[in-house]
Amino acid sequence: MDKLGVVGCGLMGAGIAEVSARAGLDVVVVESSVLAADAGRKRLERSLQRAEAKGKIDSADEVLSRIRLETTVDAMADREIVIEAIVEDEQAKADLFSRLDKVVEAPDAILASNTSSIPIMKLGVVTNRPENVVGIHFFNPVPVLKLVEIVPSLLTSPEVTERARALVEGRLGKQAIDCQDRAGFVVNALLIPFILSAIRMLESGFASPEDIDRGLVLGAAHPQGPLALADLIGLDTTKAVADSLYEEFKEPLYAAPPLLLRMVDAGLLGRKAGRGFYTY
Repeated sequence: MDKLGVVGCGLMGAGIAEVSARAGLDVVVVESSVLAADAGRKRLERSLQRAEAKGKIDSADEVLSRIRLETTVDAMADREIVIEAIVEDEQAKADLFSRLDKVVEAPDAILASNTSSIPIMKLGVVTNRPENVVGIHFFNPVPVLKLVEIVPSLLTSPEVTERARALVEGRLGKQAIDCQDRAGFVVNALLIPFILSAIRMLESGFASPEDIDRGLVLGAAHPQGPLALADLIGLDTTKAVADSLYEEFKEPLYAAPPLLLRMVDAGLLGRKAGRGFYTY
């Protein structure tokens, strides 16, 4: 596969576009508006300029020349694989997959989702090619973290799963793990209850954010604490994953704590908003 599409140019979409272009692929990125596309291009430029300054790439301009930003999904018509990286909302993703099914011309093109929690089957069944729909879940920041979760649904063909793996490992230089198609997959099914437990501890007044995070960094050798990690992930995304997990399993440990709900309502979403459990 040489022609790759990405829908969405936020943190995740821009990261996927960057690693794909750095690997030599022809990349088309679709955003919802000219304003969003301009913001996405600036995000890509900043990241690539940092990579060039650190000697990780030879030329930021050369990589950028392989990325084209558009504002309509119709630009995905000739893509061999399209990776969706929009808001973590099941209905929004389902609507997009239904649209991509009509737009993407090649019958063997892969339609992939970067969802962190939504079952892939729910996205596959809205298309006429569920055998070509697979989860390819990257981790933030995409240019840095090596892990990618490969998530086939019950209807995904083994060939599509292997083609997705070949792209991830052979072209992009990532390391893939296999996941069953259940909410949260492997990493978030373990990580989100841990983060929610830290939020409940803060909410109860048991300890301060600084002490909770310092405890896990110094006492368990974590690179950062759970509350700082939630700020990095985004509190809206943390809530969305928790909601998906609770919807599927109905386990109390997956239920979003009231403090998290109120912070999301207030727009205190973490690093991207300038304030979450910490101020940035």
